Amino acid sequence: MSKKLTILDIAKLAGVGKSTVSRVLTNDPKVKPQTREKVELIIRESGYIPLKSAQSMRGGSQKLIGVIISRLDSPSENRSVGSILNTLYAAGYDVVIMESQFDRDKTNEHLNVLKRRNVDGIIVFGFTGCDEQALAEWGNRVVAIAMDTQIVSSINYDNQGVIEMALSYLERHSITRIAYIGVDPEDRTTGLARLNAYQVWCEQKRIKPRFQTGKLSHESAYCLVDKVLQSDTQAIACASDTIALGVIKRLQEIGREDVVVTGVGGNELLSFLFPKVFSVDPGYAHAGQKAANMLIGQLNGNNSLVHVTQQPIQR
Repeated sequence: MSKKLTILDIAKLAGVGKSTVSRVLTNDPKVKPQTREKVELIIRESGYIPLKSAQSMRGGSQKLIGVIISRLDSPSENRSVGSILNTLYAAGYDVVIMESQFDRDKTNEHLNVLKRRNVDGIIVFGFTGCDEQALAEWGNRVVAIAMDTQIVSSINYDNQGVIEMALSYLERHSITRIAYIGVDPEDRTTGLARLNAYQVWCEQKRIKPRFQTGKLSHESAYCLVDKVLQSDTQAIACASDTIALGVIKRLQEIGREDVVVTGVGGNELLSFLFPKVFSVDPGYAHAGQKAANMLIGQLNGNNSLVHVTQQPIQR
């Protein structure tokens, strides 16, 4: 079939009215499941792409961006989202926010919903196992954040640099007996890359590494403290501020508040509650702003892929 069909053509092929096709495209919940399935089958088989002029049928702004975040309760992603929203709103776009929960299938479902809603473009907070080919189908209408990919435009954080910065801070304070608590290395960025940075530092200093990895949660970190802590431990470097919170709680309970804790995230609440904690800001807010501007540029005709590594923010 030709890819230049109109909504009326799709309606005739599906045996429904033109308004029904429009409601399917806007994901109207009032459409019967059987009818939706029939119309969507015709759309898939025909390769139909709604015209820009039809976007007014979405019932809202003609400029709409989808943002898929990993976790709604993630302080780091929320900092990025804040700057994304400010940038997109200033450019006249509305935003739909969805949560992936690090689930490949759920992310693909969200992508399909956003495609049916005919959004202009998407920003996705990636994760290990994210379906890169599904993102690639969006061409120059997608930007991925926190994802090491060359398939679509992306912004990744300097995962090695943030740990190096934390370790350098400790060294400047004559602290060298440093343990590390991180994320499972199956996560290539927050997990493997940050752990590798700690291990390389230990090798350079000829220090035996002492580390544990687990989930990206304060509960997991809390349980791992006793496995890395020794009588001469001076500090515990953490892969994230969330992990640092769990470490601090356990150190307080066992009376080891002499142990210095570092985190990654630049979380203002963490710094307020625990002023002695050194937290590296990977540049979350800057990355969000860059991602939004990159996507706007691509939607305005910049078809070249862009890959940026966001540098940590010096404080």
